[in-house]
Amino acid sequence: MNISRRDFLKACGASAAMLGMGAKFASPAALTPGAAVPITPHTGTAVLIDTTRCVGCNSCTTACKIANHLPTDPIPPTCLSATTLSVIELKNISPTLNKPVLKPVKWACMHCENPACVASCPVGALTKAADGHVAYDENICIGCRYCMAACPFGIPKYDWTSPDPKIAKCTQACMADGTRKQPACVQACPNQALLFGNRTDVLAIAQDRIAQSPGKYVNHIYGEHELGGTSRLYISGAPFEELGFRTDLPSEPLPQYTWNAMEKIPAVLGSVAVLLSGVAWWTHRGESKKLVEAPATVTNK
Repeated sequence: MNISRRDFLKACGASAAMLGMGAKFASPAALTPGAAVPITPHTGTAVLIDTTRCVGCNSCTTACKIANHLPTDPIPPTCLSATTLSVIELKNISPTLNKPVLKPVKWACMHCENPACVASCPVGALTKAADGHVAYDENICIGCRYCMAACPFGIPKYDWTSPDPKIAKCTQACMADGTRKQPACVQACPNQALLFGNRTDVLAIAQDRIAQSPGKYVNHIYGEHELGGTSRLYISGAPFEELGFRTDLPSEPLPQYTWNAMEKIPAVLGSVAVLLSGVAWWTHRGESKKLVEAPATVTNK
């Protein structure tokens, strides 16, 4: 059956409109702040954590609580929670020996360069700040806990005791009376196990320490490449898997995997629109001819 030029143009116009709408809503510019769009890494700050210098004094934990106006504990906490944003965990680095050898390891938000929590937040409560840290706005947060599911390090914690529960994580807070613009935990460390500065400079210092003392450190900077890089960088004298770090992480940021699928949406929507337009034309192809050929009915009164 022949199709009229008008019907053909209508079908093409509908397909083009559907394709344009799909491209618009799937483009980075049209997505909400929390959408899984790859974030350009900032050349911001970072904190180097040298586990060989940490003595487990918990000064960083106490300073973090004071800076964030959280209740202090008579006994040092052993895990992250809604009221503990930074913690010292003791890891047994000699599980095969009768006498355990416990190694203190500072643990807090890794402040990823391309954070999965930011990509998963539907309201933009989590953002990547210009200085490199992942900022959190509790006034925007709706408590959906998507960030908790997205974080590969299990950092965000939920406040189950609150009638209006939100999540809690390290926000790189500084001491209220501090004059130096660096995190409270870094200021409080008495053994210089924490070093704050430009990420490029901090990486160079970490590389230099490993090169100068190859027998003291394992030849790896944790956070340099994991998940596209983090703003918390670790060097250690023990293998990182023995300290409880995830060593199965890819070097590509997790949001990139989502974006690899999302960027195909315009093509998929366009294909579906063309297919549906073709189906609509095929199923209605005879209606115009029937209307023209149908005999007129005259009613005599």
